[in-house]
Amino acid sequence: MLTPQAKLELEKQHYRIVGSHSAVKTCGWTKSMIRGQGGCYKLKFYGIMSNQCMQMTTSISCANRCTFCWRGYKAPVSKEWAWQVDDPQYILENSIEQHLKLLAGFGGSSKANKRSFAASKEVKHVALSLTGEPITYPKMNELVHKFHEQGISTFIVTNAQYPEAVKSLAPITQLYLSIDAPTKELLKEVDQPLFPDFWERTNQCLDLLAQKKQRTCIRLTIIKGINDKHLKEYAVLIKKGDPDFLEIKSYMFVGESRERLKEENMPLHEEIIEFTKALLKHLPEYSLVTEHIPSRVVMLAKNKFKKKDGWYTWIDFDKFKRLALSRKYFSADDYLLKTPQTGLSGKGTLDEMPVEKKKKFLERYSKYKINEETEERDLD
Repeated sequence: MLTPQAKLELEKQHYRIVGSHSAVKTCGWTKSMIRGQGGCYKLKFYGIMSNQCMQMTTSISCANRCTFCWRGYKAPVSKEWAWQVDDPQYILENSIEQHLKLLAGFGGSSKANKRSFAASKEVKHVALSLTGEPITYPKMNELVHKFHEQGISTFIVTNAQYPEAVKSLAPITQLYLSIDAPTKELLKEVDQPLFPDFWERTNQCLDLLAQKKQRTCIRLTIIKGINDKHLKEYAVLIKKGDPDFLEIKSYMFVGESRERLKEENMPLHEEIIEFTKALLKHLPEYSLVTEHIPSRVVMLAKNKFKKKDGWYTWIDFDKFKRLALSRKYFSADDYLLKTPQTGLSGKGTLDEMPVEKKKKFLERYSKYKINEETEERDLD
């Protein structure tokens, strides 16, 4: 159970607890888009409207103590489900209610874009990636179906420690595995897992990911000087999981992670591009599609998603809803949309850039300040 002290601590961090094991928190990118200041990388990569996205979890507890996580070490950890099981309809209704309450203040704000705020009252996407390990919720498939009935797309992130939950998961819009290191020794150092067979579990989840027919993604969070090596080993794991997409993201020096890591462990965006290009030499079936510089993240896709007229990584959400509710077979290829903007801002290395372009690049991005607002925005 979540102790009163733990609940109070989470509420101080602007979480809203839903029932006995779920939580909601407004993403900084949702706020940013309501203010007319742009959306998150999921908008650029996949077409998610950030002002209509709800960030939540169905389990505050986690089976890892990841060194790069912004959560404090007072957050609950557990290998097994340790809660009562709340009703899926209750979770859905109350999560949306709390999410909208957190946004209510924008109604009287002069900084809010009226049209964007009005649209935010209709939740169209849910990112089950806030904190903890949401995939362990025993009634996840029922909850997912209820989201789909309401026309809400579902993105779930898992730490690849629960193969049975991955195996039994019903079709969702996009399933993520976080693979935080390329070797058993490094994964133990970076994730500090509770399961003694954590490496076997990771590999089982990768095998199961390869069997999923809907959209899949592997996310790498790169910590400079720690897990930014062993590219061949990364490639082996990626090929095992056979994801449709790869997201390669910089560790962000925010939250409680600052007690465990140093600011120099946070790669520049340019260093993420260099790492990605080196990794791609081992992954010829993928290409670098686009980037989101404020979050220091790039997206790769299988080459099959490039058609004659360009890349197709965006999502036809209306079509996905119809397919998901039909209960018939469908695959990632059945709900694609063309990606409006692709490519990188520069040639790939600072040394190759013209002097003036290099100067502008550094001014705009490489010195991007991490403050309270960006701390929220870059967590996911």
